[in-house]
Amino acid sequence: MQHQPLVDRRTERAALDRMVAAVRDGESRVLVVQGAPGVGKSALIGYAEQAATGLQVLHAGGIESEMELAFAALHQLCLPLLDRLAVVLGPRREALETVFRLRAGTPPDPFLVGLGVLDLLSDASERQPLLCVIDDAQWLDRASAQVLGFVARRLLAESIGMLFGIREHSPELRGLATLEVTGLREADAHALLNSLTHARLDQRIRDQIVAETNGNPLALIELPRGLTPTQMAGGLGLLNADMVPGRIEQSFVSRMRDLPEPARLLLLVAAAEPAGDTDAVLRAAELLGIDLAAAAGTDGLMTIGERVTFRHPLVRSAVYRAAGAAQRRTVHRTLAEVTDPRVASDQRAWHLAAAAAGPDETVAVELERSAGRAQARGGVAAAAAFLQRAVSLTSDPARRVDRMLAAAEASLDAGAVEDVRRLLGALPGSLDAHQSGRAAVLEGQLAFASGAGTAAIPLLLNAAARFAATHQQLARETLLNAWGMATVISNRESFVAVARAVHSVPASGERGALDLVLDGVALLVTEGWAAAAETLRDAAKLIGDLPVSAVVRWGWQSTVVFGGIWDLEALQAVCTQQVGLVREAGALQVLPNNLAGLAYALTWAGEFEQAAAAIAEGELVAAATGNPIPPFNSLHLLSLQGRERETTELIAAALEAAAVTGFGAALTTAHWAGSVLYNGLGRYPEAMSSALAAEQTWEPVGTAWVLPELIEAACRSGAEQVARDALERLIEATRPFDADFPAGLEARNRALLARDDDAEALYREAIERLSRTRMRPDQARTHLLYGEWLRRRGQRVEARRQLRTAYDMFVAIGMEAFAERARRELLASGETVRKRAAEATSGNVLTAQERQIALLVRDGLSNPEVGARLFISPRTVEWHLRKIFAKLSIGSRRQLRDVLPIAGDNIIR
Repeated sequence: MQHQPLVDRRTERAALDRMVAAVRDGESRVLVVQGAPGVGKSALIGYAEQAATGLQVLHAGGIESEMELAFAALHQLCLPLLDRLAVVLGPRREALETVFRLRAGTPPDPFLVGLGVLDLLSDASERQPLLCVIDDAQWLDRASAQVLGFVARRLLAESIGMLFGIREHSPELRGLATLEVTGLREADAHALLNSLTHARLDQRIRDQIVAETNGNPLALIELPRGLTPTQMAGGLGLLNADMVPGRIEQSFVSRMRDLPEPARLLLLVAAAEPAGDTDAVLRAAELLGIDLAAAAGTDGLMTIGERVTFRHPLVRSAVYRAAGAAQRRTVHRTLAEVTDPRVASDQRAWHLAAAAAGPDETVAVELERSAGRAQARGGVAAAAAFLQRAVSLTSDPARRVDRMLAAAEASLDAGAVEDVRRLLGALPGSLDAHQSGRAAVLEGQLAFASGAGTAAIPLLLNAAARFAATHQQLARETLLNAWGMATVISNRESFVAVARAVHSVPASGERGALDLVLDGVALLVTEGWAAAAETLRDAAKLIGDLPVSAVVRWGWQSTVVFGGIWDLEALQAVCTQQVGLVREAGALQVLPNNLAGLAYALTWAGEFEQAAAAIAEGELVAAATGNPIPPFNSLHLLSLQGRERETTELIAAALEAAAVTGFGAALTTAHWAGSVLYNGLGRYPEAMSSALAAEQTWEPVGTAWVLPELIEAACRSGAEQVARDALERLIEATRPFDADFPAGLEARNRALLARDDDAEALYREAIERLSRTRMRPDQARTHLLYGEWLRRRGQRVEARRQLRTAYDMFVAIGMEAFAERARRELLASGETVRKRAAEATSGNVLTAQERQIALLVRDGLSNPEVGARLFISPRTVEWHLRKIFAKLSIGSRRQLRDVLPIAGDNIIR
């Protein structure tokens, strides 16, 4: 693209100068230059490139085209660096090799690709500061835009600048530093107009032209072209700024129409070739019989060099739109002929599609193949575009329906919800069972995504019923999806509907882990704990052997069985395994779910520091991938820590979210956390109210785990019958599982309601059983309850021993509200006790991210490994470590173990 001359732009040039200087000095900078077409963005970007002496400049750009080639712009940017691909390690390198067609592989997570690009750019910046220029970003292919936005947000301490030029805000670049470019100041606009207009114009006419163009430089240059002073006397006829691009395009069309036919045809060939491939344009021109000598003069609208470039992107769109349909088809057919299918099969397929005047099965098949290749590289938006084009070329009714459904599925994966609705709305009324099942799944997923969860589940159950006769495995997978939705919605009717559907579609042959999970939870809903126990236990034995693909897709759902059998130690082990597998696979979209499960298990074990780290990592991944997670994953941890303000604020946020979405899981989580918090604070009526509310949003496993809170709160509130009813439900849930943790919980809660003659033995049994588990919070709470009971019985010496044990454990774990409750009981027993909070360490001076880095380095991870975990470059890790060492007054990685011991501080700021 030819850059317009810069007129003044002092403020903008100063911002670009500061950016380039910072990158030259070893800092990272990102700037989005945003403004309307013709306002001078490209000229400013050209200025920055000229100022970037001593920097390596990499280029990529979007091109307006209906063709979507996944990662095309990213490949263009990284091409000069691919000889250094070996510096990118493991899954990240494999991801880059896959999207750049250097190897065959499974579709990589786009954010794993982003981490690979970050590594590649960081390596290049070690040798020479780097400026990445991405112009016309509004036309980037979706996959490239997503990755480049991700990379831009992860830069911190590298000598890398990223400079984007874009017309309007885009989701991928939202939140990045932006330089808004508007029209020239009035004096500068007049100066530009004067420099271009040789004839004398009345000042009123000049003022009118400047006002009507809003100082848009391209409009000032192009619109007066060819007009006489008399013609301009009435102004340019522009009513508002939105009309400027259209009028500029019309100006380009007028200029094109004055050219000879060979030149006009050559312009069309170039406009139809989206990559600016000079060789392809010239060979197509030769086949079309264009006399290149006669076509050489294009009035500056196009330049043919190493690449074909237009005066401005509006020239390309003007040329293409001005051509007739038949002429465009001829040009695309010719471009298909000169495109080597071994090198650019997708471009060839798209040209053939654009050349088709009507249905063409051969071309539709080629487009399907292109979609498959795009999906294999992780380019779901490109796959959707190819499939939608294939639909338009298909005449056979059955094939057309299948392609419409495939296009809708790809569009849903790409987040193109309106395309999904349009394709579903265009389906014919008569579909076979499999087709109608696929359509129902899509409708259900749309409904769930829009917040209509209760409407989504019947659609999925309908789909499963249709699949059952011929695709039983697909039917069972659909039911697993429905169960996942029911878990989020958390109402009894949804669970019962899914459970009954599961019973009607039994697994064929030997049941695997996921079959057992599905059958186990269905039995739990319809038949109860005793009936489900054996199936749940069998499922738990097999979950650790799930293949990676199943862990990525179903892992977070499968772990429900460990809650069902009350085995949180196994839950922690499996969640740790699954987090490792998902992280290694680069499946960042689902990793926050697995981390949430791990945090939950760690919290129950009293490993609050590790739980907080897992929660923080999940939030980091979610933020980096733009995939928001519920704001209440830390509620259980905060409630056990007794952090009242933070817990109540998150409870309010969860209740508000549930009211908006209708997702009952938020209600269950919020009210359960409230019951834990208020039991710790000794506000038992509030704890009972919260626990009862948690039971109302029924979830077959989670609701049972609320019962110990309800029993304790009800007993302390004098609501004995409420407590006894809850105890019956707890015994029903724990009795089928002969293990120390459920048996210990049962004994403790029976002790709360037992006669004095029986209570002591039950408390001792509970302590003995729970001490054989790793569930330290429940061990401590049992000592507390036993100590409170002993004090009320007048056994002050033994009461103090139990209460002191509880208090010391609470302080060590970090359960501050329960620690204060134990301290008050100790005071009441006659013992003097100094109030202690969770023991502070040097780590409290660190920010949350610094603490994450310090803990990972303390545990032996290298800088590249830490960078991989936290989505930053090794250089950024080193930058943070220098700050960490200074804050902690240490000089080596080994010393982190001294200042950040494994046990202790659990408060992350």
